[in-house]
Amino acid sequence: QVQLFESGGRLVPAGASLLLSCTACRPTINDYAIGWFRRDPGKDPEFLGRISRSGGDAFYADATKGRFAISRDRAKNTVYLQIESVQPEDTAVYSCAAAQVHSADWYSAGGYGDWGQGTQVTVSA
Repeated sequence: QVQLFESGGRLVPAGASLLLSCTACRPTINDYAIGWFRRDPGKDPEFLGRISRSGGDAFYADATKGRFAISRDRAKNTVYLQIESVQPEDTAVYSCAAAQVHSADWYSAGGYGDWGQGTQVTVSA
């Protein structure tokens, strides 16, 4: 239904901040609530947070520990994930995903359909 692309991941020292971006090839990211996940290769994705279609509501997992913020710029057709004070345990592939329209599962991968390829975040100690 929609093709997503993440960018912004890089190698950073502990304590740095990162801004990750999620954009859509078609039709538009503005038509979907968007979730952010992270995962190690071969492991289940971990839910980080979700933002509504309008951008007015955002929800976060306990694992974010208050360091993660999701925002939406409808004019730029982009959803962002801001990570403050990154730690080595934040090292993972970060992916955005489009919420399934009628799913009540907001906080796990089962509630999402289309996924981006992911962007690698690596944090040095």
